[in-house]
Amino acid sequence: MTHYSIGELARMTGLSTRTIRFYSDSGVIPVAGRTAGGFRTYDVDGLARLKLVRTLRALGVDLPTAQRVLAREVSVAEVARTHAEAIDAQMRTLRLRRAVLRVVARNGEVEMVHELARLSEEERQAILDDFFDDVFGGFDLEPTFEQRMRSVRVELPDDPSPEQLEAWIELVNLVRDPDFRASVRRMSQRHEELRAEGADMSPSTPAQMEAFQYAFGRAREALDAGIDPRSPEAASIVAEINEKWASTLDVPGVGPELSRRLEEFGDPRAERYWQLIAKINGWETPIPDTTAERAWLTEAGR
Repeated sequence: MTHYSIGELARMTGLSTRTIRFYSDSGVIPVAGRTAGGFRTYDVDGLARLKLVRTLRALGVDLPTAQRVLAREVSVAEVARTHAEAIDAQMRTLRLRRAVLRVVARNGEVEMVHELARLSEEERQAILDDFFDDVFGGFDLEPTFEQRMRSVRVELPDDPSPEQLEAWIELVNLVRDPDFRASVRRMSQRHEELRAEGADMSPSTPAQMEAFQYAFGRAREALDAGIDPRSPEAASIVAEINEKWASTLDVPGVGPELSRRLEEFGDPRAERYWQLIAKINGWETPIPDTTAERAWLTEAGR
C-alpha cells in the first residue's frame, strides 16, 4: 500500500505542511503509519479525504461541517445546497448595501436611505396603506376605484438597482408630503361629489383610455409645433378631440367639462406616483409624463 509523507501531501494538494499537520491532529485525516524515523504517513484514503476537505474549505464550508461530511453524517449535496442558499442571502445583502451606498453617494443622506432600504415588504406596504387611509378615509368613493388603487403593491427587489432605491425613497417622501396628501384629499372629495351627482367614477375603460391617449397625442403634436393653446389653430385641434370623445364615448369633450376635470384631478404629482411605482416594480412599460399635455389641454379647453 502506498503511503505519503506530509511533505508529499503538501506537494500534491497545494496545502501547507502546517495546515496538513493541523488537519491530522484534528482527526480529519487519520495517520496510516510511521516511518523508521517516527514521522507520520498517510494512505490514499487520507489523500482523498484531504482533497475533499480542501475543496469544501475553499467553498467556505467550516471545518466542523467538513468533518460531518467525512463522517457521512450529512451528504456533500446537502452541505452544498445549504451553503449555496447562504451565499445567495449574502449576495442579496451585499447588492442592497451597494445600492444604498451608491444612493448615499448621490444625495448624501445615510440614515433615511439605510432605514427605508431595510424595510420588509409588509412595512413598505404599510406606508402606502397609511397614505390611502388618510386621503380616502371618510369619503364615499367608487369601490372598484379605491380597491384598484390599494391593490397595487410596492415590489422593491431584494437587490434593487440604485434607480429603484431612489424611486422608493422619492415615493416615501411623496406620500408623506402633507401638501400632496391635501391635494389628493381634495380630489377624493370631488370624486365623492361627482359620484353623488350620478357620474360614473369607476376606473377608466379601454375606450376611455384610448380617447385620453388620442387627446394627449394631439396635445403633444401641438406642443412640438409650438401652437399657442389660445390660438384659432388650437381651437381646431380641440374640436377634433371633442369629436373623437363624442364618437367614442358619448361624453363631453375638451370643452369646459374636461378642462375642469383636468384641473380637479390633474395634480402632476399623482402621475409621478405611478411613474415611481413603475420604476420600483420594474414594469416593462413606463408611465409617460403628460404634465405638459394636460396643461395645454386645460388651457386650450377654456
